[in-house]
Amino acid sequence: MWVLGPLGFTAPWLLVALVALPVLWLILRAVPPAPIRRRFPGVALLLGLEDREAQADRTPWWLMLLRMVAVAAVILGFAGPVLNPQAERGGDGPLLVVMDGTWADARDWPARMDRAEALLGEAQRDGRVAAVVALTAVAGAPVFGDAEAAARELPNLRPEPWLPDAVADAGWAEALGAVEGGFDTVWLSDGLAREGRAALLRVLEDKGAVTVVQAPRQVVALRPPTFEDGAIVLSAVRTPMGPAAEVPVAAIGLDPAGTERQLASATLVFEAGAAEAEVAVNLPSELRNRVTRFELTGVRSAAAVALTDDGLRRREVGLVAGGSEREQLELLDPLHYLREALAPNADLVEAPLGDVILANPDVIAMADVAQVPEGEAEALTDWVEAGGLLLRFAGPRVAASDLARTAEDPLLPVRLRAGGRAVGGAMSWGEPKALAPFAEESPFFGLSIPEDVVVNAQVVAQPDPTLAERVVAQLQDGTPLVTRKALGEGQVVLFHVTANAEWSSLPLSGLFVSMLERLAVSSRAAPPEAAELAGTVWVPEAALDAYGELTPLDTQPGVPGERLAEGRPGPDLRPGLYAGEDRRIAVNAVAADTTLGPAAWPGSVAVQGLEMARELPLKGALLAFALGLLLVDVVASLMLSGRLRGPRAGAVAGLALVAMLGGMPGGAEAQDAPAPVVEAPAPPEPDPEAEGFALAATERVTLAHVRTGDARVDEMAAAGLRGLSNTLWARTAVEPAEPLGVDLETDELAFFPLLYWPVTADMAMPSRAAYEKLNRYLATGGMILFDTRDADLGGFGTATPEGERLQAIARGLDIPSLEPVPPDHVLTRTFYLLREFPGRFNDPEIWVEASPPDAAAAEGMPFRDLNDGVTPVVIGGNDWAAAWAVDEVGAPMLPVGRGMAGEQQREFALRFGVNLVMMVLTGNYKSDQVHVPALLERLGQ
Repeated sequence: MWVLGPLGFTAPWLLVALVALPVLWLILRAVPPAPIRRRFPGVALLLGLEDREAQADRTPWWLMLLRMVAVAAVILGFAGPVLNPQAERGGDGPLLVVMDGTWADARDWPARMDRAEALLGEAQRDGRVAAVVALTAVAGAPVFGDAEAAARELPNLRPEPWLPDAVADAGWAEALGAVEGGFDTVWLSDGLAREGRAALLRVLEDKGAVTVVQAPRQVVALRPPTFEDGAIVLSAVRTPMGPAAEVPVAAIGLDPAGTERQLASATLVFEAGAAEAEVAVNLPSELRNRVTRFELTGVRSAAAVALTDDGLRRREVGLVAGGSEREQLELLDPLHYLREALAPNADLVEAPLGDVILANPDVIAMADVAQVPEGEAEALTDWVEAGGLLLRFAGPRVAASDLARTAEDPLLPVRLRAGGRAVGGAMSWGEPKALAPFAEESPFFGLSIPEDVVVNAQVVAQPDPTLAERVVAQLQDGTPLVTRKALGEGQVVLFHVTANAEWSSLPLSGLFVSMLERLAVSSRAAPPEAAELAGTVWVPEAALDAYGELTPLDTQPGVPGERLAEGRPGPDLRPGLYAGEDRRIAVNAVAADTTLGPAAWPGSVAVQGLEMARELPLKGALLAFALGLLLVDVVASLMLSGRLRGPRAGAVAGLALVAMLGGMPGGAEAQDAPAPVVEAPAPPEPDPEAEGFALAATERVTLAHVRTGDARVDEMAAAGLRGLSNTLWARTAVEPAEPLGVDLETDELAFFPLLYWPVTADMAMPSRAAYEKLNRYLATGGMILFDTRDADLGGFGTATPEGERLQAIARGLDIPSLEPVPPDHVLTRTFYLLREFPGRFNDPEIWVEASPPDAAAAEGMPFRDLNDGVTPVVIGGNDWAAAWAVDEVGAPMLPVGRGMAGEQQREFALRFGVNLVMMVLTGNYKSDQVHVPALLERLGQ
């Protein structure tokens, strides 16, 4: 291709013909020769006569110019002009498309997918094999295959909310080095500098040419918030380039009505060339505790969202003292050390107990409070049972009272022993006692005990069968120091010493503060250390995707505390919220020490922009333009010769002008593949085959199966739906038509209430358009029965090729949370009463849409109302089509089981199919039957 500015020509040698245009002008100008003029008197006799045919003596210059332009347009058209020609990439070997696939790619992910699709399309035209990998999900050496098949896998790729791991990159580089042969690489980079990339790039360059596609844009990320000096400090980092900028940040949380909204806002100001910006946000404690996340306004990325956890939320602690005769002495005040320990990280409320309960704090700490008035005791018990933490400290008043002597007090974790005490009723020793190491089951496990922490006196717990399990800290001689018990959703904790330094040196040490933190009495700005998380398991509550959307989780396995302590997100630790026994921890996509830098590539690597101008072939437009000029030439020639006069002249000229203009847009481009651009396509001609398909699918209720490409499986699916349709016709009011097979890529799905999808291990993945069609089908009331047909092999958690293919297919589908069919599901009784759902096999593990958390059995209702009773998907592996299948005369095609037991299993398989179809068609009509007695009773009144 010869390129001249924005134009390129695929056959530039034809442009030589343009040189002949001046010669052609002279020839046409000279032919025919001009007539010789002679004066002849006899011509006067012809005056008044009309010559119906006139002919010009010479061709007018404007008509000659019109013809020259038409000829030039034809020459240029056949020279193959292309607007915005793309450079030839060359190469005929394998092509590897590498995508970083990080949160930095999320903002322009559709453009990256289009670029990858264009690369694979070019490889397909050139006959090259190809592979696509994302560095956030690499699992081994790439497998090169058909480029079209690789393009079909593109809809399954998603950006991930983390950056590639340097260790994983090194392992992948080693795997690439072992690949035989060479290949070219196109790397769609996210534009960020990272460790480990240089080694991987060297391996790729050793294998072949490397081209980098990278968008020249600035990346901004929000670091986790911190709490300093009573304010929330927000910091952001960006790639250090560009002028000064202001980035708005919003605090998102729940208002008092429980609605998520923006609670506050601030602005991060980046100085010119600065890489970091910081702002302090002052919020009232109540508003601060409602904040669930901070996010950069207008940025769609996981790095633009910073989740908050209990480390930011300052807890509200109510302090209640039992009184002291020496309250004027500050260091002997029962609450002095509690204030010093809690004030930096908690909001304190000091008031009488009744007022503190009304304030509804997170924790109530009572120092040397013996008897609680009866009315307040009931309110305090209700507060604890609702999830509060009651923290009690002993003292002279508790020791001298009869509290919990004969029976356990609900507001104390253990009974207290009477007698054997010195002055004030507290037991004392000649030598102070030190603390014993904390047991593994203790919340204080892992804390180091200072040598100077000793206990001089304490109240003693009464021996009891439950005492051992309630002790969480003890002295070296085994005497309980801290006891705890659960009360409803809350806890009651008792320190058997005073909250001041009167009975022990514990309040004077840092251990006292650490013990309060372990009990979640106060919050901490810093995350827990690795030693504190060792041996724990944390349950994921919500996960953050690459686009910054937070999705609740309820079926993910727990994460070990050691992995959580690393804080580095990855496939095994997704950014999100993780819940432990008494607190939550947020894992963000960006760490507190994260810095961003632009990626730098060596001179041997070609770097291109992400945006590319689309090639526009001009051949069709030029030829259409030339044809229009020739039509105008014909009309002009007729007019000059006098053969076209009157009203017909204007009509013909108008038609010629319309023909010329109508051929110029994209209509002619459609002849010049491969990239037709049609702005306003004409309505397609009716397709008789498609009309027949729609008519056959809508005349009556029609069941359909998805064509898999395996002739044997498709034949069995059709026979199975034929047998189920015959059963419906014979036993119900449903009269189905002959079942149909559908192609997900071309056929409309909305005609069918139920799709039976037999999953095969090697079936093709749906395209992006097919996924959109399937998701629209599920969202508008359709149901898909996925059948992996592997229940004889896939039981007890065994993975099968069909199950793995189903997982791959399901990634692109908008499928809700699933659960095994509960015994009260409407599927068990829509027509028949069923307890199991066999097919050719009888695996009880059948999955349907999970019921909402609040779906409970209503009064008089035998089963829950689960989402109107209609689940969008049913998943199993019992090979139902084989059990339903009948031949043309209605005889079963395959055996099921043995003897009468097998025929009984076939019968139950047919009943399951009937229940399934009736559920799709009628929803929860069975659930509505429970209201019939009430309606009849009203009618009787």
